[in-house]
Amino acid sequence: MIAAILTLSDRCSTGERLDGSGPALKLWLEERGVTVATVEVIPDESELISERLTGWADSGRYQLILTTGGTGVSPRDVTPESTERILDRILPGFGEVMRMESLKKTPHAIISRAVAGIRKTTLIVNLPGSPKGATECLGFVWAAIPHAVDKIQGDPAECGS
Repeated sequence: MIAAILTLSDRCSTGERLDGSGPALKLWLEERGVTVATVEVIPDESELISERLTGWADSGRYQLILTTGGTGVSPRDVTPESTERILDRILPGFGEVMRMESLKKTPHAIISRAVAGIRKTTLIVNLPGSPKGATECLGFVWAAIPHAVDKIQGDPAECGS
C-alpha cells in the first residue's frame, strides 16, 4: 500500500510550530509495512485542501490518503467539509468508530467531525491534529483499512472469505 499524509495547520505551514502528527503517522504506517510516499503541510484553507486531495487521489499514485488536523469546531477547522466536497462515496463507519473509541478516553471526542470516503480508487481518512489522537484514531480503524483498500482497488474476493 502506498500512502500520502496531509497535515492541515496554519501555524505548522508557516513554520511557527513543528508538525508532530505527520511524522508520527508516517512512522506508524511504516511500522506496518506501508510505503509513505508523500508528507505535506498546508494551511487550513478549504479550497487548497480540496485541491490537494483531488490531485493526489486522481493521480492514481496513492491507495490511502490520511489527513491530520482541522476536524474540530474552531472557525478554521474545515477539513471535513473540504474532504466531503471531493468524495465519490462517504464511509461513515470510520468517523463513527473513531469517535466511539475516542470517547472512552476523552469527552472532547464528541466534537470531532472527522470523515472518510473514497475518491476514484483512493481511501481518504480524516484524523485529529495531535500526534497521539491521530495515531490512536488510526489504530481504532486500521483493521478495516487494508481490506477497504483492496476492495476499492477492485479485489473480487468474497468479503466473508
